[in-house]
Amino acid sequence: MKRIDRKLVRKSRIFNIYEDTILTDDNKEVIYDFLEHKGAAAVVPVLEDGRILMVHQFRNAIDRYTWEIPAGCRDSVDEDFKTAAARELEEESGYRSDDLEFLIRLKTAVAFCSEQIDVFVARNLKKSHQHLDDDEFIDVKAFTIDELKEMIFKGELQDAKSVASIMSYINKYLK
Repeated sequence: MKRIDRKLVRKSRIFNIYEDTILTDDNKEVIYDFLEHKGAAAVVPVLEDGRILMVHQFRNAIDRYTWEIPAGCRDSVDEDFKTAAARELEEESGYRSDDLEFLIRLKTAVAFCSEQIDVFVARNLKKSHQHLDDDEFIDVKAFTIDELKEMIFKGELQDAKSVASIMSYINKYLK
């Protein structure tokens, strides 16, 4: 398989949409959609008592509110993932930390999107205040590990980055 052409279809705030022409192994040309994403960072914020802070926000794509770990896009393709993670932690949760440790790198939708999310664990949290965007309305709540596992297995917590990050955190630090 070889890409022989890429045409920009649309630029947006979060990603660019391309139409790729691919030459298949049997020499047929097919069209693939490709979303180019500048990358994002996410944080598993761990309180001193072991509970994890989660943010509750509306997600238009699924037309409902979700519980997620704090996360957001990098400001540019050159922004360091850890810098973005620290910013998003404070913006969304109202906590900050100078103790961020890399946990896992995720590729969210490899069939059509280049998005990469680097996830960090944040400890030694210090209460600050949220810095929400004009279109963000976010509540914050702390959950125990058992509560989060139950939410995942009941299908109440479905956000892929959050599920992968929480399960990775449990596997790396609590087993």
